[in-house]
Amino acid sequence: MAHSISAKKRIRQNTKQRARNRARKKEIKVATRSFTEAMSTGDGDKAQQALKDTIKKIDRVAAKGSIHKNTAARKKSKLQRQLNALKTKG
Repeated sequence: MAHSISAKKRIRQNTKQRARNRARKKEIKVATRSFTEAMSTGDGDKAQQALKDTIKKIDRVAAKGSIHKNTAARKKSKLQRQLNALKTKG
């Protein structure tokens, strides 16, 4: 257990920040899941809109610093490749 005042404050800050980061990452997972569901229907327009929303959320979370910018780029690239595969298939 921390003894100094600054160490106790740091523990409080870390707890709050962890909760924020987890919530932001959960937003990305939920958005990605909605994109995947749109992909499974085979509707290109719906999937395109879901991808746009997902990319927006990923960018916002990366800008806040909850995930690294390269992680965000990798996630966006992966989702875009999936959409492109759907378009070329259908």
